[in-house]
Parts: sequence; structure tokens; C-alpha cells
Amino acid sequence: MQLFVTAFESVPDPRAENTRHDLAEILIIAFLAVLCGAQHCSEMSAFGRAKLKFLKRFLRLKHGVPSHDTFSTVFRMLDPKALDAAFGALTATLVAALAKGGVIAIDGKSLKGAYDKGGKSAPAMMVSAYATGLRLTLATVAARDRNEVDAALEVLGLIDLKGKIVTGDALHCNRRMVEAIVAKGGDYCIALKGNQESLLSDARACLSKASAKQLVAKTETRAHGRSETRLGVVVEAKGLAAYHEFPALNAFGGIEAKREIDGRSETDVRIFALSRKLSPNELLATARAHWQIENALHWQLDVSFREDAARNRKDNGPANIAVLRRRALDVARVDNSKGSLTEKL
Repeated sequence: MQLFVTAFESVPDPRAENTRHDLAEILIIAFLAVLCGAQHCSEMSAFGRAKLKFLKRFLRLKHGVPSHDTFSTVFRMLDPKALDAAFGALTATLVAALAKGGVIAIDGKSLKGAYDKGGKSAPAMMVSAYATGLRLTLATVAARDRNEVDAALEVLGLIDLKGKIVTGDALHCNRRMVEAIVAKGGDYCIALKGNQESLLSDARACLSKASAKQLVAKTETRAHGRSETRLGVVVEAKGLAAYHEFPALNAFGGIEAKREIDGRSETDVRIFALSRKLSPNELLATARAHWQIENALHWQLDVSFREDAARNRKDNGPANIAVLRRRALDVARVDNSKGSLTEKL
């Protein structure tokens, strides 16, 4: 617990000098409350009062447990980047455990309940970098004006990419993004769709010319009344990096997925821009790893932490509490005991 106290002491206090409650202690109580299922500031304060005896084992709490108004004021004023950076310092040793070639998925998630009156169509959004192998959030940034691309670039600037493969959906298939990844020593495997029409057209042409002798990888899965066969192929993109001014483009990957769900069949073809010529098996594994950010992070935030139902909406409040949820999920995953995540919380 002292590691958390030390980390939170590095977060700048935005309040006036005559405050009564220590900022690090406020953050500790809030984090533990969120870890146990608290969703808003009144529940954080109630948690603190209920666990006062336990908290005093490692906190001074000179003026007792802060009120819900104090928690609300702190989170409205606190810089979310500084809060996430404090957690980042704690996870630095875990990040070092990422093997070379480890996948870092980039994606945004709307906080569906975080909007002011009349703004339901434009809730706040958080963009995260997620280490799929460790199931660990590396960094999280609030998307200003819901600009996911700029927030993703900011997230990339906060983490070490050397030797890692960065994945993203077609929104992130742009020159600024891939240039930032390559500049930090990383590789990319990013979905390619109609927003890069000319590049997509050349990718399809390259894949269609693939020799019948081209190495193809195949995986088959069956579960819950659904079967899926995925075929992966990788071809070189000779000369196309310079032609399209697309930094470090070396290859295209294609995945054909055939699914049968309750007797109904469907086929989907996905194309990827690659900075490194992966093997077909590596392509399939990397593309599948990307979905961890949806299944292991975003889905759990909604199911176990009820993030979509959260109504924190003032100033920096939604972003700061979203950071706490993601880091609480990281800690909860350390528990290897049997049972659902909700039971563990």
C-alpha cells in the first residue's frame, strides 16, 4: 500500500493551500472504493466511513474521512493525465515484462452516461493503450472534443513502443499515427478500410495477385453454437510506402473469416497495413489479440464496473474516475482465484 501512497504523492494538488484533507489519502480511499464497486463520490465517502478502522492502518486521516463534496471537488479539478501518470509509474515494472513483439491495442471508449443535459449524442470519451498479453492498461487519455485520433497520439507518447506491435481500427490508419509508432521503435498492424481508399485498392490488388503457393495460416474455433474458420495471408507492399507516403509500410495482411452461427453462414474479409512482414500465423494472432481491448477491458468496465451507467459528468470528474476504474481492473486481475470478476470485487 505504501507504493500507492508514494505514487499519489506525486500528483499535483489543484486545491487551495488551506485544504484539510491530504490529496494522496483522498485518492487512496477513492481507488479502494472503486475497486470494491463504488461508482460515484457519495459511495466513496460511505466506503471510507465504513472502512475507517482498516484505513487507519496505513493512512493518518487527521480530519477523518472526506465528505462526498470533497471527493467531487477533487475529481472535478484534478488533472487526469497526472493521475494516470501516477499509476503508470506503478506499472512500469510490469510493462518491462512485455516480451518483444507484445501487442499494444489502441482504442477509444465512450462514457455513455457522462454528458450534460442535451448532450447525450456526445458523451465523454477515453482512449486507452492496452497490453493484451498482460491484460494491463498502460495509459489512458481523455479525448478532447471526442477527437480520438489526437488522444491516441497522446497516449502513444506516454508509453514505450520499442519492439512492440501497435494495433488499431481503421480510424487510426493514418500517416500521423504510423509515423508516431515507427518513430518510437514500434511496428504497426492497423485495419485498412475505405478512409484510405487508394491504399486499400492497392492492398486488394496485391492480395489478389498472391500466388497459389503463398503460405496461408488457418485457425478453427467452435463454441456457444458458433464455428469460425479464419485464413490469413501476408504479401509484400513493394514500393507502395513511398508512392502513398505511408511511413514504413512493408506488407499487407488479409484475413478471411467464415462463420456459422445457428446454421447461418457469413463471410468477412479484413485487410491490414503492416510495417513488418509478419508470418500468416503471427497476423492471425495479432489481429485476434487486438480484440482483448474490447473483451477484456471495455466489456468488463461495463459489466463489472457499470461504466456506461455512471453519471459523473462535471469538468474532469468523468475522466479521473474512468482512470480509477481501469487501474482497479488491473489490480483485480492479479487475483487468480476462481470466480467471476464481480465476485472478486
